Amino acid sequence: RRSGAGRTVVLSSFLLGGPSGSGVATTVTIGTVAWPMLEKAGYDRNAAGGLLAAGGLGAIISPPVLGAAAFLIAEFLKISYLEVLKMAVIPTCLYYLSLFLMVEIDTRKYHSSAGAEMRLQASAWQLARRFWFHFLSLVAIIGFMVWGFSPLMSVFWATVVAFVVSFFDRETAMWPRKLIAALSDGSKQALNVAATCAAAGIIVGVVGKTGLGLKFSSIVIAYAGGSLLLTAIYTSLIVWIIGLAVPVTASYIICAVIAAPALVKLGVPDFAAHMFIFYYAVLSEVSPPTALSPFAAAAITDGNPYTTTLQSWKYTLPAFLLPFVFVLEPAGAGLLLKAPAEVEWWRVVWIVLTATAGIASLAGGAQNWVFVRCRLWERLSLVVAGLLLVYPHPLADTVGLGLLALALLSQWLRGGRRGAPAVQV
Repeated sequence: RRSGAGRTVVLSSFLLGGPSGSGVATTVTIGTVAWPMLEKAGYDRNAAGGLLAAGGLGAIISPPVLGAAAFLIAEFLKISYLEVLKMAVIPTCLYYLSLFLMVEIDTRKYHSSAGAEMRLQASAWQLARRFWFHFLSLVAIIGFMVWGFSPLMSVFWATVVAFVVSFFDRETAMWPRKLIAALSDGSKQALNVAATCAAAGIIVGVVGKTGLGLKFSSIVIAYAGGSLLLTAIYTSLIVWIIGLAVPVTASYIICAVIAAPALVKLGVPDFAAHMFIFYYAVLSEVSPPTALSPFAAAAITDGNPYTTTLQSWKYTLPAFLLPFVFVLEPAGAGLLLKAPAEVEWWRVVWIVLTATAGIASLAGGAQNWVFVRCRLWERLSLVVAGLLLVYPHPLADTVGLGLLALALLSQWLRGGRRGAPAVQV
Protein backbone atom coordinates (compact mmCIF):
# COMPACT_ATOMS: atom_id res chain seq x y z
CA ARG A 1 0.00 0.00 0.00
CA ARG A 2 1.10 3.57 -0.58
CA SER A 3 0.79 4.33 3.12
CA GLY A 4 2.35 1.01 4.14
CA ALA A 5 5.65 2.45 5.38
CA GLY A 6 3.97 4.97 7.70
CA ARG A 7 1.43 2.43 8.93
CA THR A 8 4.23 0.00 9.70
CA VAL A 9 6.01 2.59 11.86
CA VAL A 10 2.82 3.36 13.80
CA LEU A 11 1.79 -0.26 14.37
CA SER A 12 5.27 -1.55 15.19
CA SER A 13 5.76 1.36 17.61
CA PHE A 14 2.70 0.16 19.51
CA LEU A 15 3.68 -3.52 19.46
CA LEU A 16 7.23 -2.84 20.61
CA GLY A 17 6.58 0.21 22.77
CA GLY A 18 3.65 -1.20 24.73
CA PRO A 19 5.73 -3.87 26.52
CA SER A 20 8.93 -1.78 26.71
CA GLY A 21 7.51 1.52 27.99
CA SER A 22 10.60 3.30 26.63
CA GLY A 23 10.17 6.00 24.00
CA VAL A 24 13.84 6.28 23.05
CA ALA A 25 14.39 2.51 22.83
CA THR A 26 11.32 2.15 20.60
CA THR A 27 12.39 5.03 18.36
CA VAL A 28 15.93 3.72 17.90
CA THR A 29 14.97 0.07 17.40
CA ILE A 30 12.30 0.80 14.80
CA GLY A 31 14.09 3.75 13.20
CA THR A 32 17.10 1.77 12.04
CA VAL A 33 14.82 -0.52 10.04
CA ALA A 34 12.05 1.90 9.05
CA TRP A 35 14.05 4.94 7.88
CA PRO A 36 14.95 3.42 4.46
CA MET A 37 11.27 2.49 3.97
CA LEU A 38 10.11 6.00 4.86
CA GLU A 39 12.72 7.54 2.55
CA LYS A 40 11.44 5.43 -0.36
CA ALA A 41 7.89 6.50 0.50
CA GLY A 42 8.85 10.17 0.01
CA TYR A 43 9.44 11.37 3.58
CA ASP A 44 12.24 13.87 4.08
CA ARG A 45 14.73 13.36 6.92
CA ASN A 46 12.99 15.61 9.42
CA ALA A 47 9.43 14.40 8.73
CA ALA A 48 10.54 10.77 9.00
CA GLY A 49 12.32 11.51 12.28
CA GLY A 50 9.23 13.28 13.60
CA LEU A 51 7.01 10.27 12.81
CA LEU A 52 9.50 7.88 14.42
CA ALA A 53 9.66 10.04 17.56
CA ALA A 54 5.86 10.29 17.73
CA GLY A 55 5.62 6.52 17.53
CA GLY A 56 8.21 6.21 20.28
CA LEU A 57 6.31 8.62 22.49
CA GLY A 58 3.28 6.36 22.16
CA ALA A 59 5.25 3.70 24.03
CA ILE A 60 4.99 5.74 27.24
CA ILE A 61 1.19 6.01 27.09
CA SER A 62 0.41 2.51 25.79
CA PRO A 63 -0.61 -0.51 27.88
CA PRO A 64 0.61 -2.82 29.30
CA VAL A 65 3.60 -0.89 30.74
CA LEU A 66 2.91 2.85 30.20
CA GLY A 67 6.33 3.85 31.47
CA ALA A 68 7.42 4.13 35.09
CA ALA A 69 5.05 7.04 35.83
CA ALA A 70 2.00 4.79 35.46
CA PHE A 71 3.10 2.69 38.44
CA LEU A 72 3.40 5.91 40.41
CA ILE A 73 -0.18 6.86 39.50
CA ALA A 74 -1.35 3.64 41.11
CA GLU A 75 0.70 4.46 44.23
CA PHE A 76 -0.56 8.06 44.49
CA LEU A 77 -4.23 7.08 44.04
CA LYS A 78 -3.99 3.83 46.05
CA ILE A 79 -5.57 1.82 43.24
CA SER A 80 -4.49 -1.30 41.38
CA TYR A 81 -2.27 -1.01 38.32
CA LEU A 82 -5.01 -2.71 36.30
CA GLU A 83 -7.22 0.33 36.97
CA VAL A 84 -4.53 2.57 35.47
CA LEU A 85 -4.27 0.30 32.42
CA LYS A 86 -8.06 0.44 31.96
CA MET A 87 -8.03 4.24 32.08
CA ALA A 88 -5.35 4.37 29.38
CA VAL A 89 -7.14 2.20 26.80
CA ILE A 90 -9.32 4.74 24.95
CA PRO A 91 -6.78 7.64 25.04
CA THR A 92 -4.17 5.26 23.61
CA CYS A 93 -6.50 4.17 20.80
CA LEU A 94 -7.26 7.80 19.94
CA TYR A 95 -3.54 8.69 19.98
CA TYR A 96 -2.71 5.99 17.45
CA LEU A 97 -5.80 6.90 15.41
CA SER A 98 -4.35 10.40 15.16
CA LEU A 99 -1.03 9.00 13.93
CA PHE A 100 -2.77 6.76 11.37
CA LEU A 101 -4.69 9.76 10.02
CA MET A 102 -1.45 11.74 9.79
CA VAL A 103 0.14 8.90 7.83
CA GLU A 104 -2.78 8.75 5.41
CA ILE A 105 -2.46 12.50 4.81
CA ASP A 106 1.32 12.10 4.35
CA THR A 107 0.59 9.64 1.54
CA ARG A 108 -1.18 12.40 -0.37
CA LYS A 109 1.29 15.15 0.57
CA TYR A 110 4.40 13.23 -0.44
CA HIS A 111 2.74 11.57 -3.45
CA SER A 112 3.77 8.10 -2.28
CA SER A 113 3.43 5.34 -4.83
CA ALA A 114 3.43 1.57 -5.00
CA GLY A 115 7.14 1.80 -5.81
CA ALA A 116 7.72 2.34 -2.12
CA GLU A 117 6.61 -1.19 -1.29
CA MET A 118 9.08 -3.51 0.42
CA ARG A 119 9.11 -7.12 -0.71
CA LEU A 120 9.29 -9.49 2.26
CA GLN A 121 10.90 -12.89 2.42
CA ALA A 122 7.81 -14.23 4.19
CA SER A 123 4.17 -13.26 4.59
CA ALA A 124 2.78 -11.76 7.76
CA TRP A 125 1.08 -15.08 8.56
CA GLN A 126 4.35 -17.01 8.11
CA LEU A 127 6.21 -14.60 10.36
CA ALA A 128 3.48 -14.74 13.01
CA ARG A 129 3.40 -18.54 12.88
CA ARG A 130 7.17 -18.72 13.41
CA PHE A 131 7.53 -15.99 16.05
CA TRP A 132 4.11 -16.18 17.73
CA PHE A 133 5.69 -16.48 21.16
CA HIS A 134 6.85 -12.86 21.05
CA PHE A 135 3.21 -11.80 21.44
CA LEU A 136 3.31 -13.19 24.96
CA SER A 137 5.23 -10.04 25.94
CA LEU A 138 2.08 -8.01 25.24
CA VAL A 139 -0.06 -9.91 27.72
CA ALA A 140 2.32 -11.49 30.26
CA ILE A 141 2.39 -8.62 32.78
CA ILE A 142 -1.38 -8.07 32.62
CA GLY A 143 -1.99 -11.80 32.84
CA PHE A 144 0.06 -12.17 36.02
CA MET A 145 -1.67 -9.16 37.62
CA VAL A 146 -5.10 -10.57 36.79
CA TRP A 147 -3.92 -13.80 38.37
CA GLY A 148 -3.30 -11.89 41.60
CA PHE A 149 0.41 -11.09 41.54
CA SER A 150 1.66 -7.66 42.62
CA PRO A 151 3.06 -5.35 39.89
CA LEU A 152 6.62 -6.07 41.05
CA MET A 153 6.18 -9.85 40.94
CA SER A 154 4.25 -9.61 37.66
CA VAL A 155 7.20 -7.86 36.03
CA PHE A 156 9.62 -10.42 37.48
CA TRP A 157 7.70 -13.45 36.21
CA ALA A 158 7.00 -11.77 32.85
CA THR A 159 10.77 -11.39 32.49
CA VAL A 160 11.21 -15.09 33.28
CA VAL A 161 8.56 -15.94 30.66
CA ALA A 162 10.36 -13.81 28.06
CA PHE A 163 13.60 -15.64 28.81
CA VAL A 164 12.02 -19.11 28.60
CA VAL A 165 10.07 -18.54 25.37
CA SER A 166 13.15 -17.04 23.66
CA PHE A 167 14.36 -20.66 23.29
CA PHE A 168 11.37 -21.50 21.11
CA ASP A 169 13.46 -20.32 18.16
CA ARG A 170 17.22 -20.72 17.73
CA GLU A 171 17.58 -17.20 16.32
CA THR A 172 16.12 -15.52 19.43
CA ALA A 173 17.47 -17.87 22.12
CA MET A 174 18.94 -16.02 25.12
CA TRP A 175 22.18 -17.94 25.53
CA PRO A 176 24.56 -16.75 28.31
CA ARG A 177 26.25 -14.05 26.22
CA LYS A 178 22.92 -12.55 25.11
CA LEU A 179 21.48 -12.89 28.59
CA ILE A 180 24.40 -11.08 30.23
CA ALA A 181 24.20 -8.27 27.65
CA ALA A 182 20.45 -7.90 28.25
CA LEU A 183 20.83 -7.84 32.04
CA SER A 184 23.66 -5.31 31.75
CA ASP A 185 21.61 -3.04 29.49
CA GLY A 186 18.58 -3.29 31.78
CA SER A 187 20.65 -2.45 34.85
CA LYS A 188 22.13 0.64 33.20
CA GLN A 189 18.67 1.90 32.20
CA ALA A 190 17.38 1.25 35.74
CA LEU A 191 20.15 3.43 37.20
CA ASN A 192 18.89 6.45 35.26
CA VAL A 193 15.33 5.87 36.49
CA ALA A 194 16.50 5.33 40.08
CA ALA A 195 18.51 8.56 40.16
CA THR A 196 15.62 10.53 38.66
CA CYS A 197 13.08 9.09 41.12
CA ALA A 198 15.41 9.72 44.06
CA ALA A 199 15.84 13.38 43.13
CA ALA A 200 12.12 13.76 42.46
CA GLY A 201 11.36 12.13 45.82
CA ILE A 202 13.43 14.77 47.61
CA ILE A 203 11.52 17.51 45.78
CA VAL A 204 8.18 15.90 46.65
CA GLY A 205 9.21 15.62 50.31
CA VAL A 206 10.19 19.29 50.49
CA VAL A 207 6.97 20.38 48.77
CA GLY A 208 4.83 18.20 51.04
CA LYS A 209 6.48 19.20 54.33
CA THR A 210 6.49 22.93 53.59
CA GLY A 211 2.90 23.06 52.27
CA LEU A 212 4.14 24.60 49.02
CA GLY A 213 1.89 22.33 46.96
CA LEU A 214 -1.33 23.63 48.49
CA LYS A 215 -0.07 27.20 48.31
CA PHE A 216 0.82 26.75 44.66
CA SER A 217 -2.65 25.34 43.93
CA SER A 218 -4.27 28.38 45.56
CA ILE A 219 -2.16 30.69 43.41
CA VAL A 220 -3.16 28.86 40.20
CA ILE A 221 -6.86 28.93 41.08
CA ALA A 222 -6.65 32.63 42.02
CA TYR A 223 -5.04 33.53 38.69
CA ALA A 224 -7.66 31.47 36.85
CA GLY A 225 -10.44 33.28 38.70
CA GLY A 226 -11.98 29.97 39.71
CA SER A 227 -12.43 28.94 36.06
CA LEU A 228 -11.87 25.22 35.49
CA LEU A 229 -10.90 25.77 31.85
CA LEU A 230 -8.24 28.37 32.71
CA THR A 231 -6.99 26.24 35.60
CA ALA A 232 -6.58 23.27 33.25
CA ILE A 233 -4.75 25.45 30.70
CA TYR A 234 -2.42 26.89 33.35
CA THR A 235 -1.79 23.42 34.77
CA SER A 236 -0.91 22.00 31.35
CA LEU A 237 1.53 24.87 30.76
CA ILE A 238 3.15 24.35 34.17
CA VAL A 239 3.60 20.62 33.55
CA TRP A 240 5.00 21.30 30.09
CA ILE A 241 7.48 23.92 31.37
CA ILE A 242 8.70 21.61 34.15
CA GLY A 243 9.02 18.85 31.56
CA LEU A 244 11.46 20.99 29.56
CA ALA A 245 14.11 20.36 32.20
CA VAL A 246 13.34 16.89 33.55
CA PRO A 247 12.22 13.55 32.02
CA VAL A 248 8.70 12.12 32.15
CA THR A 249 8.78 10.35 35.51
CA ALA A 250 10.27 13.26 37.43
CA SER A 251 7.92 15.72 35.71
CA TYR A 252 4.89 13.69 36.72
CA ILE A 253 6.02 13.25 40.34
CA ILE A 254 6.67 16.97 40.81
CA CYS A 255 3.44 18.13 39.16
CA ALA A 256 1.27 15.47 40.80
CA VAL A 257 2.13 17.11 44.12
CA ILE A 258 2.02 20.80 43.21
CA ALA A 259 -0.46 21.00 40.31
CA ALA A 260 -3.00 18.17 40.64
CA PRO A 261 -4.55 19.61 43.87
CA ALA A 262 -5.63 22.71 41.93
CA LEU A 263 -7.80 20.61 39.61
CA VAL A 264 -9.12 18.46 42.46
CA LYS A 265 -10.17 21.59 44.40
CA LEU A 266 -12.39 22.58 41.47
CA GLY A 267 -14.23 19.26 41.46
CA VAL A 268 -12.15 17.20 39.03
CA PRO A 269 -11.91 13.54 40.17
CA ASP A 270 -8.45 12.72 41.46
CA PHE A 271 -7.89 9.98 38.86
CA ALA A 272 -8.77 12.36 36.01
CA ALA A 273 -6.45 15.05 37.43
CA HIS A 274 -3.53 12.62 37.69
CA MET A 275 -4.08 11.25 34.17
CA PHE A 276 -4.21 14.84 32.89
CA ILE A 277 -0.87 15.54 34.59
CA PHE A 278 0.58 12.28 33.25
CA TYR A 279 -0.27 13.00 29.61
CA TYR A 280 1.27 16.47 29.70
CA ALA A 281 4.31 15.15 31.55
CA VAL A 282 4.81 12.75 28.63
CA LEU A 283 5.32 15.78 26.36
CA SER A 284 8.78 16.17 27.88
CA GLU A 285 9.79 13.22 25.68
CA VAL A 286 9.47 15.49 22.62
CA SER A 287 10.23 18.88 24.22
CA PRO A 288 13.71 20.44 24.03
CA PRO A 289 16.20 20.52 25.65
CA THR A 290 15.36 16.97 26.84
CA ALA A 291 13.63 15.90 23.61
CA LEU A 292 15.17 12.44 23.77
CA SER A 293 13.09 10.67 21.11
CA PRO A 294 13.33 13.37 18.37
CA PHE A 295 17.06 13.79 18.95
CA ALA A 296 17.55 10.01 18.70
CA ALA A 297 15.43 9.90 15.54
CA ALA A 298 17.37 12.80 14.00
CA ALA A 299 20.62 10.91 14.61
CA ILE A 300 19.23 7.96 12.64
CA THR A 301 17.83 9.97 9.72
CA ASP A 302 20.68 12.51 9.74
CA GLY A 303 18.12 15.29 10.10
CA ASN A 304 18.14 18.55 12.03
CA PRO A 305 17.33 17.75 15.69
CA TYR A 306 15.25 20.87 16.28
CA THR A 307 13.34 20.65 13.00
CA THR A 308 12.70 16.98 13.76
CA THR A 309 11.36 18.01 17.18
CA LEU A 310 8.92 20.44 15.55
CA GLN A 311 7.79 17.69 13.17
CA SER A 312 7.20 15.34 16.12
CA TRP A 313 5.05 18.04 17.74
CA LYS A 314 2.99 18.19 14.56
CA TYR A 315 2.31 14.46 14.75
CA THR A 316 1.60 14.32 18.50
CA LEU A 317 -0.17 17.59 19.34
CA PRO A 318 -3.72 16.70 18.15
CA ALA A 319 -3.92 13.82 20.61
CA PHE A 320 -2.55 15.89 23.48
CA LEU A 321 -5.57 18.16 23.55
CA LEU A 322 -7.60 15.08 24.48
CA PRO A 323 -6.89 15.26 28.26
CA PHE A 324 -9.01 18.44 28.46
CA VAL A 325 -12.05 16.27 27.68
CA PHE A 326 -11.82 14.26 30.88
CA VAL A 327 -11.27 17.22 33.22
CA LEU A 328 -13.76 19.75 31.85
CA GLU A 329 -16.89 17.57 31.94
CA PRO A 330 -17.96 14.76 34.32
CA ALA A 331 -19.06 12.64 31.37
CA GLY A 332 -15.61 13.14 29.87
CA ALA A 333 -14.28 10.73 32.47
CA GLY A 334 -15.96 8.11 30.28
CA LEU A 335 -12.84 8.32 28.10
CA LEU A 336 -11.05 6.81 31.08
CA LEU A 337 -13.81 4.18 31.41
CA LYS A 338 -14.74 5.66 34.82
CA ALA A 339 -17.81 7.79 34.11
CA PRO A 340 -19.84 8.84 37.18
CA ALA A 341 -22.90 6.70 37.93
CA GLU A 342 -25.33 9.54 37.16
CA VAL A 343 -23.98 10.02 33.61
CA GLU A 344 -25.96 8.24 30.88
CA TRP A 345 -24.00 5.85 28.63
CA TRP A 346 -25.06 7.66 25.45
CA ARG A 347 -23.35 10.85 26.67
CA VAL A 348 -20.12 8.93 27.08
CA VAL A 349 -20.45 7.48 23.57
CA TRP A 350 -21.18 10.94 22.16
CA ILE A 351 -18.10 12.43 23.85
CA VAL A 352 -15.90 9.63 22.47
CA LEU A 353 -17.26 10.25 18.97
CA THR A 354 -16.83 14.04 19.10
CA ALA A 355 -13.33 13.66 20.56
CA THR A 356 -12.47 11.33 17.67
CA ALA A 357 -13.83 13.85 15.16
CA GLY A 358 -11.88 16.62 16.92
CA ILE A 359 -8.61 14.70 16.69
CA ALA A 360 -9.23 13.99 12.99
CA SER A 361 -9.94 17.68 12.37
CA LEU A 362 -6.80 18.77 14.23
CA ALA A 363 -4.75 16.20 12.28
CA GLY A 364 -5.89 17.76 9.00
CA GLY A 365 -5.24 21.27 10.29
CA ALA A 366 -1.77 20.39 11.58
CA GLN A 367 -0.86 18.76 8.26
CA ASN A 368 -2.46 21.58 6.22
CA TRP A 369 -3.89 18.83 4.03
CA VAL A 370 -6.88 16.50 3.78
CA PHE A 371 -7.62 15.56 0.15
CA VAL A 372 -5.56 18.44 -1.26
CA ARG A 373 -3.56 21.30 0.22
CA CYS A 374 -5.76 23.44 2.48
CA ARG A 375 -6.65 27.01 1.78
CA LEU A 376 -6.12 29.36 4.72
CA TRP A 377 -9.79 29.44 5.72
CA GLU A 378 -10.03 25.65 5.46
CA ARG A 379 -7.05 25.15 7.74
CA LEU A 380 -8.41 27.65 10.27
CA SER A 381 -11.81 25.92 10.14
CA LEU A 382 -10.22 22.53 10.80
CA VAL A 383 -8.18 23.82 13.74
CA VAL A 384 -11.08 25.72 15.31
CA ALA A 385 -13.42 22.75 14.75
CA GLY A 386 -10.92 20.44 16.43
CA LEU A 387 -10.58 22.71 19.45
CA LEU A 388 -14.36 23.02 19.79
CA LEU A 389 -14.95 19.28 19.46
CA VAL A 390 -12.53 18.42 22.25
CA TYR A 391 -14.39 20.88 24.49
CA PRO A 392 -17.35 18.86 25.80
CA HIS A 393 -20.28 21.27 25.37
CA PRO A 394 -23.37 20.94 23.12
CA LEU A 395 -22.93 24.37 21.48
CA ALA A 396 -19.21 23.75 20.89
CA ASP A 397 -20.00 20.35 19.36
CA THR A 398 -22.61 21.83 17.00
CA VAL A 399 -20.37 24.63 15.74
CA GLY A 400 -17.34 22.32 15.53
CA LEU A 401 -19.15 19.68 13.47
CA GLY A 402 -20.50 22.40 11.16
CA LEU A 403 -17.02 23.87 10.54
CA LEU A 404 -15.55 20.40 9.99
CA ALA A 405 -18.27 19.46 7.50
CA LEU A 406 -17.81 22.77 5.63
CA ALA A 407 -14.03 22.31 5.34
CA LEU A 408 -14.33 18.67 4.22
CA LEU A 409 -16.98 19.55 1.62
CA SER A 410 -14.73 22.27 0.19
CA GLN A 411 -11.77 19.86 0.09
CA TRP A 412 -13.86 17.18 -1.59
CA LEU A 413 -15.16 19.54 -4.25
CA ARG A 414 -11.67 20.88 -5.00
CA GLY A 415 -9.80 17.61 -5.24
CA GLY A 416 -11.05 14.63 -3.29
CA ARG A 417 -14.02 13.85 -5.57
CA ARG A 418 -12.04 13.77 -8.80
CA GLY A 419 -8.88 12.29 -7.30
CA ALA A 420 -6.63 15.21 -8.16
CA PRO A 421 -2.93 14.25 -7.98
CA ALA A 422 -1.08 15.43 -4.93
CA VAL A 423 1.87 17.77 -5.23
CA GLN A 424 4.93 17.18 -3.07
CA VAL A 425 5.54 19.94 -0.51
